[in-house]
Amino acid sequence: MKSESISFSPADNKRLSSLCGTLDENLRQIEVAIGVSISRRGEHFVVKGERARLAIAALERFYKQTEGRELDIEEIQLGLVELLSPGRREEHQEGPSLMTRKANLHGRTPRQAEYLESIQKHDITFGIGPAGTGKTYLAVASAVDAIEREWVKRIVLVRPAVEAGERLGFLPGDMVQKVDPYLRPLYDALYDLMGFDRVGRLFESGAIEVAPLAYMRGRTLNHSFIILDEAQNTTPEQMKMFLTRMGFGSRAVITGDVTQVDLAKGQKSGLNEAVAVLRKVPGIAFTFFQSEDVVRHPLVQLIVNAYQAYEK
Repeated sequence: MKSESISFSPADNKRLSSLCGTLDENLRQIEVAIGVSISRRGEHFVVKGERARLAIAALERFYKQTEGRELDIEEIQLGLVELLSPGRREEHQEGPSLMTRKANLHGRTPRQAEYLESIQKHDITFGIGPAGTGKTYLAVASAVDAIEREWVKRIVLVRPAVEAGERLGFLPGDMVQKVDPYLRPLYDALYDLMGFDRVGRLFESGAIEVAPLAYMRGRTLNHSFIILDEAQNTTPEQMKMFLTRMGFGSRAVITGDVTQVDLAKGQKSGLNEAVAVLRKVPGIAFTFFQSEDVVRHPLVQLIVNAYQAYEK
């Protein structure tokens, strides 16, 4: 078994404490994500495992970040995603900078950077891949950026309510309240990127609109940034209907995971058909995310890999 060691001298207990985290939680995150074991005595660290060198690089990177501040668990997990990304880009190749309240928002993997660039350069962009790869969050971030720069006049969030069979009438409340449970991931991203109060004001003014896919028929959306989430649960007819809603000055992002289709057995997914039909159409971009693009707890990537191996 490979073994590597590193010392951070002169010893700075405050920075070492920040690097290791409470009860060495940060070290445990590195161990799980990279597949190594880490032992520590003071400022001296010993790493054992096939990827010990990579773990040493992670320790060096995170120790540099402790200068003058405390590290949090999210920074550790996001940093590990970048370190583990095959062919990862340098800092100046992270994709376009977005105007949101999260100053450090950027593509953490090469595909995420490619996805952000595609959204800015194309009127229609598809983001397809497993959960946790940032498909929805980065689409919402791009929408926020577009409305902040006044490139569009409103954001329209759309999702198929498959669990209710698109028959929402029996649920209590108005239309927005009926579809709220299905749009919660989009709301969460908006609140994170704009703040609760600003999002509330934009909803009141109509600058942000939510709609179940079934309510899109017959509409034409001009000067809008439209996001269709969970698109694997559209039928081919619904997908065609959605794509033809675009008006002048609008941009659309369609996200989905083709391995998690909730349609009735035997029902073809509109997302799968769209990939086959539109792959070579100019002006439409596709980004296909993989498990290494997962930007969540390090265990999520391992879970995705385990399921993929089992299904094969």
